[in-house]
Amino acid sequence: MDIQTIYNVPHEIALGVPIAVYFYLTGLSAGSFVISVISIITGRADFKPIGRIGAVVAPITLMIAPINLLIDLEQPLRFWHLFVFWNPQSPITYGSFLLTIYPINGLIYAWFLFRGDQKLAKILGMVGIPLAIATHGYTGFILALGKGRALWSTALMPTLFIVSAMVSGIGLMIALATIRWKFFTGSSTSEERERDRRVILMLAKFMGATAIFDLFLIGNDILVLLTSKAEELEVARLILTGGFAPLFVGVEILLGGILPAFLVFFPRTGRRVRYCFLASLCTLVGILAMRIVVVIAGQSTPLH
Repeated sequence: MDIQTIYNVPHEIALGVPIAVYFYLTGLSAGSFVISVISIITGRADFKPIGRIGAVVAPITLMIAPINLLIDLEQPLRFWHLFVFWNPQSPITYGSFLLTIYPINGLIYAWFLFRGDQKLAKILGMVGIPLAIATHGYTGFILALGKGRALWSTALMPTLFIVSAMVSGIGLMIALATIRWKFFTGSSTSEERERDRRVILMLAKFMGATAIFDLFLIGNDILVLLTSKAEELEVARLILTGGFAPLFVGVEILLGGILPAFLVFFPRTGRRVRYCFLASLCTLVGILAMRIVVVIAGQSTPLH
């Protein structure tokens, strides 16, 4: 007589919203750091405020980010195990050291930058760019290794994370530069204010172009899901017409991608700082939605 045993195993979501916020903050840090270094390397005086803003924001957001990891851990006091018990085959091992080395490099870079030592600041900035990209890129690499997760298991994931990090990083720089231009340049001459305005508009165009490239990558990912197996089709349905459609289509694509690109490239709005500021806020919200969709929706279909 055959006996069939059925196990009722509940479907649990292992990675929560704190992980999505961690991904988001590391992306903000990487993107703002790259923009800061590029601004300093050019040697242009009009880019100097952007370089200083990025030098401050990058290490701050990166140091806040691991707090979300500790919140997500069931036993946060064991975080030091990552530094003692190495696993050369695990990206998390390398990520733990990147999360330590990159902010230290960023703080030293900011120190020399504000001291006026441009030569050492440029050297540390050039060293920091690959560290920044690797620190955020490895998060996408971790998800790409999630076998059985249709939304994660794609070679595009690390690139998508890095490009979206640049979008959000530039958006943060525009938002902060606009606040500085509006409220903290009262003693500046009209020429200096006009110079700062042109830099903000230039950054906005760069953000818009990067956002379009980000949408292109997302479109490729969706097309692959729609032409694949049942699991991939289920994930595509979930984010396109299912429970995550408002967050993915409404917030990430329309609000965080298409609308900002329209605002910065449409002539009537692209020449005004207020609309570029609005576009930057939209990208910040849209990339956060992207991180939540990827992390949560990626786990919302049970593994078979």
